[in-house]
Amino acid sequence: MSRRRFFVAEFRRGEAVIEGERAHHLYHVLRVRRGETFELSDTARLYRGRVVETSARMVKFALEEELPAPPPLPEVTLLAAVFKFDRFEWMIEKATELGVTRIVPVVAARTDAGLGRGAAGRVDRWRRIVLEAAQQCRRLAPPEVAPPATLTQAVTAGTQRPCWLLDETAPGGAPAGAPARTILSGPEGGLTGTERESAAAHGFTPVRLGPLILRAETAPLAALAVVAHLRLTAGNPLTMEDA
Repeated sequence: MSRRRFFVAEFRRGEAVIEGERAHHLYHVLRVRRGETFELSDTARLYRGRVVETSARMVKFALEEELPAPPPLPEVTLLAAVFKFDRFEWMIEKATELGVTRIVPVVAARTDAGLGRGAAGRVDRWRRIVLEAAQQCRRLAPPEVAPPATLTQAVTAGTQRPCWLLDETAPGGAPAGAPARTILSGPEGGLTGTERESAAAHGFTPVRLGPLILRAETAPLAALAVVAHLRLTAGNPLTMEDA
């Protein structure tokens, strides 16, 4: 059986279907054919499914066996200031592999004006990117990609604590205690002093990830890796409780 995993909209009457652009990709690029078996997730359950019908418009699976689903990933929200789209897209792909559960694109003061205006039109593309990445790394569900927000909206919209503000001017590394559930990262050039003050006023702790200055696409990935490490070393990497 192939260990490749695909997301489907639903399991219904012992079947699952992938249609449209994704079916075209499965048929023409991955060359999925009748009789092959794959893992299928509706983001809550996991099945083994056998391909019974395939075309450029639709791939149908017959469900053969429900598989044990892993526990949900710990909630980690990334508030990521928007920067150059090609690098931003690489970053959210890798953030998906590192277990982020929600991504909020943030239009910060130093976000390029054109990128800020264009961000809303990229959300569907970003959702496709994280879906493909989640399939590749065999997650049960892809992360949510929210519509773009201003920094004020992002830091006040029900953020879960502990909250980290990635800040190269902060005095030390990751704080002791529970790992972050919300991470705020800046654009190229970083957040302004006013933005850092606003985040701090809403409970964000400034965190410096070592002595070197990290690029906008590197810093959030480093923070997610630190969070994963803290959970792993606490012996609690895959539960919703604080480590």
